[in-house]
Amino acid sequence: MRLNKTLTLAATILTIAIALVALSYEPDLPFEQLKASYANTSSKFMEVDNMQVHYRIEGNGPPLLLIHGTGAMLQTYDEWTKILSPHYTVIRMDIPAFGLTGPRGDGNYSDTMYVSFINQFVNKLGIDSFCVAGNSLGGLIAWKYTVAFPGKVKKLILIDPAGFYELNLAKGSFVFNLARNHPNITKWVSKIGTHHIIKHTLNEVFYDDTKVTAEKLKTYTELNQRTGNRDAFADRAQFVYQSTDKELTTISCPTLILWGKEDVLINVGEAEHFKNISNSSFIFYDKIGHIPQEENSEKSAADVLAFLKRES
Repeated sequence: MRLNKTLTLAATILTIAIALVALSYEPDLPFEQLKASYANTSSKFMEVDNMQVHYRIEGNGPPLLLIHGTGAMLQTYDEWTKILSPHYTVIRMDIPAFGLTGPRGDGNYSDTMYVSFINQFVNKLGIDSFCVAGNSLGGLIAWKYTVAFPGKVKKLILIDPAGFYELNLAKGSFVFNLARNHPNITKWVSKIGTHHIIKHTLNEVFYDDTKVTAEKLKTYTELNQRTGNRDAFADRAQFVYQSTDKELTTISCPTLILWGKEDVLINVGEAEHFKNISNSSFIFYDKIGHIPQEENSEKSAADVLAFLKRES
């Protein structure tokens, strides 16, 4: 009798658990639905490596390429684009695994792939030389690209860049640690709580949580729900990007490094590595987290504009 009661209780708990999972499941959102919401009149699509890459070109002047980070999308530079586009032709895209571009078919998210992707992208646009800025993963891609193609980059801007934090990856980030150590669990968990996971992550990367608006949360959540993007996040986390200080010594173009002092994802102490870039300058922001281009958009954009206008 006791065994039957135990089995009945277990079955009831399992049924409740399954019901809760079913109720909280957040399905993939199809590309066409998201395109209707997040592509605008400036949006274009280009085929690169069998992907339809979403990008925008806005403004007038010398070309400036902006590369976003993990879990983000080209909208992370909306405010920068408003400020910089009167002076520069601002080019931004959703890199593979993110935004409307979505996942790669081969699951390759290595740094060499991203560098090759950027080179194919700018070549198809017919751009021979440009300035480039990147945040987090985008910063890693930007400086790795500069190492690989030094003649193409006129000025380099790095915003809380990745590259040297892999050994103690994201000590302050539950989501990144889960993705690195338990990718299959991440793929399952991410689909039963995308909204809560994104909100938790944004609250981590912003120092001031009040700046995580309902609109921002909706944008990040829905674009991460694009078909394949949540699986791609877990797949990308498996790639460890090996970097050396020696690589940075080969960068000779003028370089500006921006860093939020309250970054819990890539600690501000990692900035020491980037002192190996000989022609570099640094700006550190008080009470700012991992994405200064969103949390401190006006000041960081003004700093970038001053740097770009400065004589080399």
